[in-house]
Amino acid sequence: MFVEVIRSKAKSGKVYETVLVRESLRTPGGPRSRTICNITGLPPAARQALADSLKGHTLVSPLSASLHHALDYGGIAVLRDAWARFGLADLFSAVSQADAARLQAIVFSRLLFPCAKPALADLARGTVLAAACGLPAAESFDEDDLYAAMDQLTGRWSPLIQGLYQKAFPDKVRIALYDITSVYFEGHGPKGLARYGRYGHSRDHRPDRVQVNLAVVTDEKGVPISLSILRGNRADNKTLLGLLKLLKRRFGITSATFVFDGGMSGEINLKAMSEAGLSYVTRLSNATLESLIADHDSASGEIAQMELGDAPRLIEVEYEGQRYVLAGGAWRAQRDLERRTARLKKGEALLTKLAAAKRRKVNAQKLASTTGRALERAKAHKYFNYEVDAAGQLQWSRKTSVIADETDRDGWYLLHTNQSPAQCPAAGVLGHYKSLLEVEDAFRELKTYLKVRPVYHYRADRVVNHIRLCFLAYWVSARLGREWGLEGSHEEVVRVLRRLQTIRVGELCFAGTAARTVMTDIPPDLEETLRTLKLQKLFAAPPAWAKAVV
Repeated sequence: MFVEVIRSKAKSGKVYETVLVRESLRTPGGPRSRTICNITGLPPAARQALADSLKGHTLVSPLSASLHHALDYGGIAVLRDAWARFGLADLFSAVSQADAARLQAIVFSRLLFPCAKPALADLARGTVLAAACGLPAAESFDEDDLYAAMDQLTGRWSPLIQGLYQKAFPDKVRIALYDITSVYFEGHGPKGLARYGRYGHSRDHRPDRVQVNLAVVTDEKGVPISLSILRGNRADNKTLLGLLKLLKRRFGITSATFVFDGGMSGEINLKAMSEAGLSYVTRLSNATLESLIADHDSASGEIAQMELGDAPRLIEVEYEGQRYVLAGGAWRAQRDLERRTARLKKGEALLTKLAAAKRRKVNAQKLASTTGRALERAKAHKYFNYEVDAAGQLQWSRKTSVIADETDRDGWYLLHTNQSPAQCPAAGVLGHYKSLLEVEDAFRELKTYLKVRPVYHYRADRVVNHIRLCFLAYWVSARLGREWGLEGSHEEVVRVLRRLQTIRVGELCFAGTAARTVMTDIPPDLEETLRTLKLQKLFAAPPAWAKAVV
């Protein structure tokens, strides 16, 4: 039997529809059909249900439908696709398949839900992480297995990072951005970390904690090239020459333009780079800027005459055979003003408090020393004159000339390069220096999103491998960011991946019977994101590897 719809048109033009249940039968004259009943009067939904039933479909109540085993899918699917496209599986060919899969899972977890290794099992539950990495659905992510996989990086990092470089930079790197940050440990740090763990200048404002320094090199787009783990008390200017040798030996980089901040720009470093034929762009200290302006009347005059508007201002200076570029902008001028105002306010509050304090016996030398240290901590020492008079009273005043001179230089900073104007014009020098923001973004993502700190490991080799895995996660993120930037999206990769995790795959069941694997509806905002990033193919239907685990 089947349902047949017959349409007839009246002379008035109105179309009438008749819905019949008919039956096929065989007669001596050939196959025929006859009407069993007329169901035109039934509601459309009932007519459709009867038609589906006669086609052999099983009809169940919509109330019996449910989604079983719904697992987070979206972000993991994007990472699995990127891992395959970037050819990262080839880099782990020297380790067992299971260990390589667990390392892949750790990298994915740093991007999606960074956590300590023992917590990975709980956070991976309810996701397709195991299946995406080629592990069995019953993978427990036991911490001992994860630690054993991490240990495989020891002794294999050099060829692995060389492979990353070759995949990310098939052509030579033109610009290398270099900067340093620090990562601290709670307590005394891991056992056996004496090679690296030291007290030193903390970028996290935790000088009371043992730390290591991380030296990262990226290209101008922020894609990382190299990671070095250094002693926590290593001075910035003592790291550059060693880095240049490392880049030459490991990656064959001999002719790039190196960009670094003022902490690395010691005279010995710059001289060695020039002798080696390497180009550089760096920022020099404010003291060097003041000295240059004092010795170079034309630069002082130009700064005095130029007003800092919205556009950056550039002044080129040739001094003692060296090329300098003075750069300035309104935003930096406002920042300098606010910073100095805050320091003056804090310094005056300290001086007022010290002057008003009652003392039984005044030690003039001790009071002056205490005042100096307090102003140094407030970074306001250069703005004030102070002395202890014969009566033992602290007297102080502002250095108005110093404040006025500094106000005239608000917004200006000094760049230095050994490239000629033909090789790199002043605007190019400024552009190279501003590219250092890419390295700062790398540090921010490593520390904030990937949570390279706090470190939970107690063996020095595992601390190092933990940092390496965070670096690898950032490498994947930066490569995706470069691709998505070309599509016009500049949203942070980690944020996008974590939003996509709300897309799930699960098993659609009716009355407890599994029907098929489906994907949850994608919200309009995520649909737009997928279109922009050209990721729709990953979400057209649940893939076979995801169906196997649902």
